[in-house]
Amino acid sequence: MSSTRDIDALIELMAKLPGLGPRSARRAVLHLIRKRSLLLTPLADVMQTVAATARECLNCGNVGTADVCDICTSEKRANGELCVVEDVADLWAMERAGVFKGRYHVLGGTLSALDAVGPEELRIPRLVDRVPGENITEVILALNATIDGQTTAHYIADQLDGQVKLTSLAQGVPIGGELDYLDDGTITAAMRARKAI
Repeated sequence: MSSTRDIDALIELMAKLPGLGPRSARRAVLHLIRKRSLLLTPLADVMQTVAATARECLNCGNVGTADVCDICTSEKRANGELCVVEDVADLWAMERAGVFKGRYHVLGGTLSALDAVGPEELRIPRLVDRVPGENITEVILALNATIDGQTTAHYIADQLDGQVKLTSLAQGVPIGGELDYLDDGTITAAMRARKAI
């Protein structure tokens, strides 16, 4: 049994990844082992490099390998627009869409009284400091349409009131969505955010 201890440990660690349970982790590990030279060895090398070099951007909270990320250092992105997101995954989703050409601010979560997460546990004070310091003219609140997300958006709006133009992402019916499959909250948001044709 001890001959599989390392493999079992790898399966156990892989099972902790989002979207992978014990069965999926076993399948993934077996596949990696079968493709050792093509996948496992290069993956191990890259993971070791990333473990040694990955860090949060000191300015916005993005993840990269430098103290300040490429987005924050790009002069092309210094257009006065700052998009506030909950976490790095949201930033990466916005970048994937390619529709925003300004800079970002990653909060690191949302305000939550139940989980004892206040403004100081998030990067809200840093956000308030960035607005005048970087000549920000518009702050786009791209937070999730949850109670905590909306609470956080209202708190930030209060903190920045009168300093900068505040906007939020439109909410409502997704492209390709059918009304019959949408929840009441989404339909309500879509109705309130309607626009002229």
